[in-house]
Amino acid sequence: MHDLTLTQLSAEIAAKRASSVEVVTHFIKRINALNRKYNAYITVDEERSLAQARAADARIAAGAAAPLTGVPIAHKDIFCARGWRTTCGSKMLADFVAPYDAHVIERFNAAGAVIVGKTNMDEFAMGSSSETSHFGPVRNPWNLETVPGGSSGGSAAAVAARLAPAATGTDTGGSIRQPAALAGVSGIKPTYGVVSRYGMIAFASSLDQGGAFARTAEDLALLMNAMAGFDARDSTSLEREPEEYARELGRPLAGLRVGLPAEFFAEGVAPDVARAVEGAVAKFKAMGCEPIEVHLPNMALSVPVYYVLAPAEASSNLARYDGVRYGYRAGGYNDLIDMYKKTRAEGFGAEVKRRILIGTYVLSHGYYDAYYIQAQKVRRLIARDFRDAFTKCDVIMGPTSPTTAFRLGEKAGDPVQMYLSDIFTIAVNLAGLPGMSIPCGFDAKGLPVGLQIIGNYFSEAQMLNVAHHYQQATDWHTRAPSGIDL
Repeated sequence: MHDLTLTQLSAEIAAKRASSVEVVTHFIKRINALNRKYNAYITVDEERSLAQARAADARIAAGAAAPLTGVPIAHKDIFCARGWRTTCGSKMLADFVAPYDAHVIERFNAAGAVIVGKTNMDEFAMGSSSETSHFGPVRNPWNLETVPGGSSGGSAAAVAARLAPAATGTDTGGSIRQPAALAGVSGIKPTYGVVSRYGMIAFASSLDQGGAFARTAEDLALLMNAMAGFDARDSTSLEREPEEYARELGRPLAGLRVGLPAEFFAEGVAPDVARAVEGAVAKFKAMGCEPIEVHLPNMALSVPVYYVLAPAEASSNLARYDGVRYGYRAGGYNDLIDMYKKTRAEGFGAEVKRRILIGTYVLSHGYYDAYYIQAQKVRRLIARDFRDAFTKCDVIMGPTSPTTAFRLGEKAGDPVQMYLSDIFTIAVNLAGLPGMSIPCGFDAKGLPVGLQIIGNYFSEAQMLNVAHHYQQATDWHTRAPSGIDL
């Protein structure tokens, strides 16, 4: 059952060849048996999940089912879900139980999907390896000594290890696409504003975007149909007509112009990664696509720009965690100010503190103009580079990550090297564009390589079709790690 894709599982449940209770029980059994190995989940509530499954079966029996009714979905522990512990991977929220549902959770609940658990993540989504979690690091199912990427590493690992057919994630600088690449699954980050941020615990509000993981592009289209939609409670949510994200699946690719930025194929890309991506590009050429060289001259500045803007927004967003209203509160304080200091010192991990300090610095008097304003100006230049590139091509392709999965602890002592893991993904967030990653091969150590596909604004359906054609012609996305069977 766990070998079925989300689309196949949905068809099995809809045809009543399997009940939602049977499917959810199967996945919970796998989580209980295997999660200690991967640490992909923070919270599992079997009773609550089975109650949702029984409600889904009743809905199916009444003939009121939707495509995702009864299907188990894992949710990154950054989405508030009523009655579920929602920790954001932090000691600060270790015992917080959400009193309301995020818009994404509401949408999945309305579709009849079942929450199978909340997945592990870098603390407050700050990280590229899922090692900064208060609940311990997530391990990559392809090699337990390596990271699954971050910050949505728990969701990526859960899908890779077949502990869920699909999972939600968030992407601030590559936090869906990079773990999708390192864990050998498919992941999509939609255009900024397509998925509501309401109830999604904030890191950097102008960059954060909800998205999803699954094994195929076809599955991602199903998930996007459920997740996307206007929400008046989110001031950045875009009011657009509903889309059918699977509408272009199967449309011929002949004549599609594929942009290949020289900056994506420069020094620093591991040889095995370059070979796999070049092989994928050759496959698209054989399908009738036209490779076109394009340039993103300011892309090299995306990392420094991101690490000015994102920490600046984080320093503001995380000011709410002060021990007064909710979350962790330190003991043994002398007065209110002492409580603030001790609560934040004890409640936040090292990476979160580092980014709060950086963000507060760049926003401080005397440095705001020199750093924050300049970064915003360069951000506009980066977006302009993409705009110019899309006058020459329909989609852009390249590596998702410059390397495959690195060893646990390998980059923990060098934040700059860790930040460079996202060098090919950050620019997409700065521009607000949609992007996705799909498996396109393996390195010499048997670790997955991801192909990044970037589209113009609101071109998710086209991107999904491009990925779907590739997955129809290859089998990289069907490969599973060893050791995942009970």
